[in-house]
Amino acid sequence: MRIRNYNDLMRDFFTVADALNRRAAYDYAAGGGSAGASDGSSQALSLPLDVLAGDDAFTITAYVPGVNPDDVEITLEGEELSIRGSLPAVEENAPFIKRELYHGSFERRLTFNVPINADAIEAHFNNGLLTLTVPKAEVARPKQIKIRTV
Repeated sequence: MRIRNYNDLMRDFFTVADALNRRAAYDYAAGGGSAGASDGSSQALSLPLDVLAGDDAFTITAYVPGVNPDDVEITLEGEELSIRGSLPAVEENAPFIKRELYHGSFERRLTFNVPINADAIEAHFNNGLLTLTVPKAEVARPKQIKIRTV
């Protein structure tokens, strides 16, 4: 019998957790690559994001290919940032052999656990890559404390 160490257990846990996250969060291809649910209702894709936390700001990136930047709505309400839009639709009667790309509305909401400077938020769009810079408020930034000798 092999004795398992902590690293083996954690590796197994994260492998299973990653598989579950992929299945639960990004399984839009199984639905035919569209926003239409099987019951006829409309559901929005939870837009996949990368969020980096720096000392002075959060950097959020998302792929939104084919979307006009004017059609993306970014709002901040309290501590919650929302990103909404729609990926362009294709002709429904097109002779698809395989259809995996998502077409339809998307939405993502993020709640920040530190105060942010709402007036300094910047959004940039370049070749289908949306990048948001969300600066932390001055009170939330780390402070360097110098040691003085007596």
